[in-house]
Amino acid sequence: MSTVAYTPADEIPKIHTRARQAYRSGKAKSVEFRKQQIAQVGYMLKDNEERFVQAAKQDLGRPEIETVLIDLSAVYIDVKLFYDNVEKWTKSRRVGFNLNFAPMSPRVKAEPKGVVLLIGPYNAPVFLLMSPLVGAIAGGNAVVLKPSEHSPATAALITELVPKYLDPDLVHVINGGVPETAAILELPWDHRSTRVGRIVAQAAGKHLTPLTLEACVCPEYVLVPRDFQDTFVAAVHEVYKSFYPDGPKNSDSLSRMVSEAHAARIKKLLDETKGTILFGGDVDILERYVGPTLVKDVKPDDALMSEEIFGPVLLVVPVNDLDEALEIIRSRDKPLAVYTFSPDSTFLAKVFDNTESGAVLANEVFIHLGVPGLPAGGVGASGYGYYTGKEMFDQFTHLRVSLNNPSWYVIVLEPQVVPLRALMSESPLVRVDKIGFRFRFPPYKKENLKQLRALSPALPPRPKGKSGPAQNGQRWATWLAFILAGAVSFMLTGYGRDFVKGYPT
Repeated sequence: MSTVAYTPADEIPKIHTRARQAYRSGKAKSVEFRKQQIAQVGYMLKDNEERFVQAAKQDLGRPEIETVLIDLSAVYIDVKLFYDNVEKWTKSRRVGFNLNFAPMSPRVKAEPKGVVLLIGPYNAPVFLLMSPLVGAIAGGNAVVLKPSEHSPATAALITELVPKYLDPDLVHVINGGVPETAAILELPWDHRSTRVGRIVAQAAGKHLTPLTLEACVCPEYVLVPRDFQDTFVAAVHEVYKSFYPDGPKNSDSLSRMVSEAHAARIKKLLDETKGTILFGGDVDILERYVGPTLVKDVKPDDALMSEEIFGPVLLVVPVNDLDEALEIIRSRDKPLAVYTFSPDSTFLAKVFDNTESGAVLANEVFIHLGVPGLPAGGVGASGYGYYTGKEMFDQFTHLRVSLNNPSWYVIVLEPQVVPLRALMSESPLVRVDKIGFRFRFPPYKKENLKQLRALSPALPPRPKGKSGPAQNGQRWATWLAFILAGAVSFMLTGYGRDFVKGYPT
């Protein structure tokens, strides 16, 4: 196994401080700078693709094609998407039109959250760290990366390459195990993304830190009709033999567990199962090997159903009908994904409409993670927030609202707080203070309340069969007065006078 040098505990707060100072410098505000850094993430991976393949082979025994497909290609998709769209996504936008507030030009703009902490998992150590990094950079944040200590070769490579390709003030790497991670979690962050959900959520609560948390999308159990179970497992066995004709242990197409401890955990679960192991089940802890395993006749309360497996074990749970299958799904934590297989559109619709999950796919598994534009995220215990796509940009920004009330509109809304004598002296026949609307400041009068109610938006049509007082023309009269007051105030301010002077006669 490779090793990676852990970051000294006393250096961690200093790194956090440097990242905070770099963020406050405003360097990451520039959209051009963000685009340059996003492109650099892509080239960091592309230029060193073979090294990342070899690192994954050391960490996980992962075949080259799986690393390129799972870890690298998915990041390239996000790099292209964010590079092409970050300029559009960072522009301020108008909100829906409302006559009461339209003169104030209310707008919303995506602003960075600040200093972001990204804690990567070991099962996709590049994709699940670099893809959120792209989103965080696009959002204009400073970033601290914490690669998984269980994938040390990949962590060491990331630690080496990040300062060579990315701004060393704004993107930092911290390595370590439990003590270092605990030290990281004691610091205030503006956003975190991690797999160690409950631990991090508890630590984040101290600083009111927003989180993005996700579980995993790998199929773990299959719900099949009871009378179809034997047919199903026989078909799976045939596919298994075609995948590994010479046996899986010597195959170069099968990854290993990330550590001996993880292999031992799978062995313990297999030892405790009440189901029937049809093939596989062999575990070599020293080699971190778990053979692809199929277990049938598994009940919902089986040991193998008690937690995420994170290994090459598939469980077959027989059910009497679709309703029982749906009830089993609904009785458990909401999953990151539900996969259903059938040519029957009615069957598929029933599964789609009666389950809750981060994603639901028909006749496919986890391919949605590679579809540009589709966000990936969980619900409930399977996670919250999103990664990939525009939604990941939203995770790493907050919506800052802005409003600019012009002086002529202030006169309309609150004439008593505006010195009108000079304006009125130029137009002595117009009493703006009588036309204006008083809403917020004393002295309060019933007349003001009537005006406020009249300017409120109309309700939708009353439901049939429900009676109420008839509407009258008061609303329209108030709106006409409101528009007249706005026109008069506009003309009495510099805006209106300049407009009239410049109008050709």
